[in-house]
Amino acid sequence: MVKKGRIIAFFLIVLIFGGLISQTVMGITKEIKLGLDLQGGFEILYQVNPANEGDVIDQSALSATVGALNQRVNVLGVSEPNIQIEGDDRIRVQLAGVDDQQTARDLLSTEANLTFRDVNDEVLLDGSDLQQNGASSSFKDQTNEPIVTLTLRDARLFEDITREISSRPPGENLLVIWLDFEEGVDSYEAEMMSEDPKFLSAASVRQVIPSRDVMIEGNFTVEETRFIAEVLNAGSLPVQLEEMYSNSVGASLGEQAMEKTIYAGFIGIALIFLYMLFYYRFMGVIAVITLSMYIYLVLLVFNWMNAILTLPGIAALILGVGMAVDANIITYERIKEEIRSGKSMMSAFKAGSRRSLSTILDANITTILAAGVLFAYGTSSVQGFAVMLIVSILTSFVTAVYGSRLLLGLWVNSRALNKKPRMFGVKEGEIDEL
Repeated sequence: MVKKGRIIAFFLIVLIFGGLISQTVMGITKEIKLGLDLQGGFEILYQVNPANEGDVIDQSALSATVGALNQRVNVLGVSEPNIQIEGDDRIRVQLAGVDDQQTARDLLSTEANLTFRDVNDEVLLDGSDLQQNGASSSFKDQTNEPIVTLTLRDARLFEDITREISSRPPGENLLVIWLDFEEGVDSYEAEMMSEDPKFLSAASVRQVIPSRDVMIEGNFTVEETRFIAEVLNAGSLPVQLEEMYSNSVGASLGEQAMEKTIYAGFIGIALIFLYMLFYYRFMGVIAVITLSMYIYLVLLVFNWMNAILTLPGIAALILGVGMAVDANIITYERIKEEIRSGKSMMSAFKAGSRRSLSTILDANITTILAAGVLFAYGTSSVQGFAVMLIVSILTSFVTAVYGSRLLLGLWVNSRALNKKPRMFGVKEGEIDEL
């Protein structure tokens, strides 16, 4: 006698998951963050060199540099920057969705070492004397010219400095403000006659200024004052960065690559579905349902991880579909073998499911180990591929193994498929006892 309650339970599970997928899948896909190869952007590989003679580039210096770069990237408004340490002295920066690449380059690579010097290039103040986030872009009251305003930590220090500078004779009573002054290379004497001097400004100090507020004025545009203020607020880098490699991807090119990859993925998945339906009949229907759940769950988990999807990540997702269906195939072939040996549908299902588990487990563990090595020793997109592959394998255990057995078990235990081997892709003539 057919147990209709199990069949009803099957359709309820399918309807619940189908409704959940149809209502939420578009929102999940929109929330997934795309890498620069899918939405455009650029990446730079930097060689990290000591800023001062005697400095050592170690893990702490690299970590401090990554922290400073992250602060600067926040200025650009990049939601998901990818800044990674590679090897002993390299840092890779990936910025997706950045349009003005040159501004980003300037913001990342400048040391942002602000110094106040006299005409003899002696340091009077430096960036450590600034209040945190004390730089801002503004306009001069009288002329409305773009300026940069700074707030110092100690007003008394600036008062003492201006007192000393103002006592000097004309021509020497200058407070010269530099950004990234290079010792042994730059000097006020060399730059004072230049049409475009490297220092930001050289203001005459004729009186004592008992204030924490400092104004930098010069031939600035509004964009330049904003850049100076932002890079000063982000902080100076503890090292020097030398650009070794860069790669940019246009937004339209990234969009085309994504469209083609997704299109190819749909074709591949559709062919898998057709093969499963043709060769495994009713078990193929179960496979199509569980594979659809699998793809949804992988995207859901990937979104929860706040991970970044790249082209290799999409490739890993499609590869994961193949691996998930492989788990189904192993189970279904075992069931078919048991049916051919003359067992009942229920006995064949139980024996085939039990015997296939160790094979599936061994195959997936070896793949997880390989993906783990890729993640540990790979860089950039290789790690993205490894993460997606690991997520895919773990998710396939939920769907292709347990989910498939649950749904197929409901039908087998309902006895609706008894004495119907063709529903499993087995002809009557292939059964030994017949």
